[in-house]
Amino acid sequence: MTSVFAKKALLPTGWADDVRLSIDAGRIDAIARGATAAGTDVSTDCLIPGLANAHSHAFQRALAGRTEQRSPAGRDNFWTWRERMYELAAAMRPDRLQAIARQAYIEMVGAGFTSVAEFHYLHREPGTGDVGDAMFQAIRAAAEDSGIRLTYVPVLYERGGFDRPEPEGAQHGFALSLDDFLAHVDRARTAAGDAVSVGIGAHSIRAVSAESLALISAYADRHDLPLHIHIAEQQREVNQSLAFYERRPVRWLLENFEVDARWCLVHATHMDVDETESLARSGAVVCLCPSTEANLGDGLFPLLDFLEHDGSIAIGSDSHISINPFEELRWLEYGQRLLTRMRNIVSLRDGHVGSELFDRSLVGGMQACGHKTAGIVEGGHADLVCLYGDDPMLVGHDDDSRLDALVFSGYRLPVDRVMVNGRWCVDTGEHARAAESRSAFADTVRSLAAED
Repeated sequence: MTSVFAKKALLPTGWADDVRLSIDAGRIDAIARGATAAGTDVSTDCLIPGLANAHSHAFQRALAGRTEQRSPAGRDNFWTWRERMYELAAAMRPDRLQAIARQAYIEMVGAGFTSVAEFHYLHREPGTGDVGDAMFQAIRAAAEDSGIRLTYVPVLYERGGFDRPEPEGAQHGFALSLDDFLAHVDRARTAAGDAVSVGIGAHSIRAVSAESLALISAYADRHDLPLHIHIAEQQREVNQSLAFYERRPVRWLLENFEVDARWCLVHATHMDVDETESLARSGAVVCLCPSTEANLGDGLFPLLDFLEHDGSIAIGSDSHISINPFEELRWLEYGQRLLTRMRNIVSLRDGHVGSELFDRSLVGGMQACGHKTAGIVEGGHADLVCLYGDDPMLVGHDDDSRLDALVFSGYRLPVDRVMVNGRWCVDTGEHARAAESRSAFADTVRSLAAED
């Protein structure tokens, strides 16, 4: 049994004073308000729940900062970036993937992400064609080393595009038959544990046929799994969908599938008004990745219209050019400010934008990861972030503005301790395995650079 005492704790009902948590077997056993600290308690100034990183491609952490030079053609976009990403994917082996993913996950935990949904399509070990589980085991080991709560989302990738039924080039390293894919999902579910759960995914409607997506959806329904899919990230995909299906991507999905709260649509950047309203009403969560979407030049999601129709959102760090939940929330709001030339956009439920952004992404992120509870609640996961209350970022702020400060007043996060599944992973701002991870990551990226 572990106990934590917080002078301030963010509960589902709002900030509370003098809160004492009793934690047992990785879950919050009891919450006492107006309590007194005991001598054995871990005490903190300020306690918040950890957030979920609802969309991660862990291997892409090794690509950050390496695609920012102009190509000879001088017209760089998502599709030219993708070629560089394919090169990196082709060089992944289980040992390299584990080292890179561990570094990404340790950085996530240190920034206040306590859960991650890993959108994983590197199923074949390069050079072997092996369709076994070595790459999954690398992801699982990286998560265990970091302590993060993992939702493993194996992803089907079966064709080169809407009108190209076979994978092309580097895509062969991602592709599995539907039977092999579902067998892999079965094995992953058998291997899951308390800190590892399993979802299921389709890469996109361009890379997966309608027939296969129907079988994946049925599997998700049968086994109560979250279902993730990239959709409408690029205008080119919209144009291709219109040509092939005579429907925009989100409209086609809504017309052909029972999209509901089990679904997580990643990006959904390019939607018309009707798609936006219909998707919001479906109960599905949209995972937004503002730093990656900006880096790739994707465009801006119609956030205000979506939220006005009670849509659910989560956040993800996707390609990991930045791993900071509060920066994702900041740029989610800033993108809308630039679009509308107004301020304080996400303030439909709460006059304070930081509070509303945090609350929406907390609930939506847990939904996307398949977790049944969100926040600091009795019976919920003991996934907690302790903050220094006297840090310059937070000092002088009250219950109304504290989350505004976290989102909008800087980059260095005032994280003291982080607990995941009842275990302390970060103490005095440092992850217990940070030095070891940095060294392994450095060796891995140097070996990759030597092969270029």
